Amino acid sequence: MSTETPQISSPSRVPASASPTGDGIVVGAGPVQVDAFIDFLCPFCKQFEEKSGQLLDELVADKAISLVYHPMGFLDGLSTTRYSSRASAASGCASDGGQFMEYLHALFANQPPEGGPGLSDDELVELGRGVGLGDGSFAECVRQGVYLDWSFYVTAVAAQRGVGGTPTVAIQGVPVPANPRTILTAVRAALARVGG
Repeated sequence: MSTETPQISSPSRVPASASPTGDGIVVGAGPVQVDAFIDFLCPFCKQFEEKSGQLLDELVADKAISLVYHPMGFLDGLSTTRYSSRASAASGCASDGGQFMEYLHALFANQPPEGGPGLSDDELVELGRGVGLGDGSFAECVRQGVYLDWSFYVTAVAAQRGVGGTPTVAIQGVPVPANPRTILTAVRAALARVGG
């Protein structure tokens, strides 16, 4: 059995605010890196955002963490239109428009049920309008699927890193349970190590 890691082809474009490796969107500039692997179709990801989102926002505002969201197409098989990848790609378009977090909240607030078609591209564009992405470039980006190959890349890199489900959270590369208490404890410990 080969132990070589298969090469993942890089996407043709990465969104604004992408991480140096290109497989996530960076929010904030603190010394401790928090990675959140999410899928916009995943009900547990919506719960994670509802329970942990405020804490993560506060840690970003306090300049304690750099929060890297990895929007995966993990659950494409649970929709009839590869909704996870399309929503992930649309979030890349939102990042280009400077509204990634606002759009992330809108996607979770309007999360479709698993097993159906998910939201249409027109509905994804409409959600963008609701968070201030009203110019034509966002709509064009969504409708043309500009970041679909980026979504596939994000998902492939996450799988290579051993992410087997969503939500998955890692602090400084170490997986932790995706709840506010353990995240805060791990961030505080990491800040103490980096002298934050």
